[in-house]
Amino acid sequence: MRRLGDLEAEIMDRLWKWNRPATVREVVNDINKQREVAYTTVMTVANILYNKGWLLRTKQGRAWLYAPVRSREAYSAALMEDALGASKDRSIALSHFVENMSEDEMAALRKALRNAGRQAKG
Repeated sequence: MRRLGDLEAEIMDRLWKWNRPATVREVVNDINKQREVAYTTVMTVANILYNKGWLLRTKQGRAWLYAPVRSREAYSAALMEDALGASKDRSIALSHFVENMSEDEMAALRKALRNAGRQAKG
């Protein structure tokens, strides 16, 4: 999985944050609060995200409504999986990753591992 580009990430961030489908116009208006971006640029990138399988779209009148296919957390998990895959020794890479975790993150990881173990048994 390839990391999202800057504008792709900006678009996805808004859609994840809003947790609802949105038009390109809504996204452009929100981005323009921080910096200028052209409607056609955002429309093109939203279409690219749709073609890559990151966004769903439905027609509403003359406009498209876009919504994420995956959650932000699923995206993050896929990036972590790719990062582990870049190593020749996944277990060593995972050990280094865990060394930098906070206690809360380690507790969350232990819980996730227990849940994964239960699902594998069931």
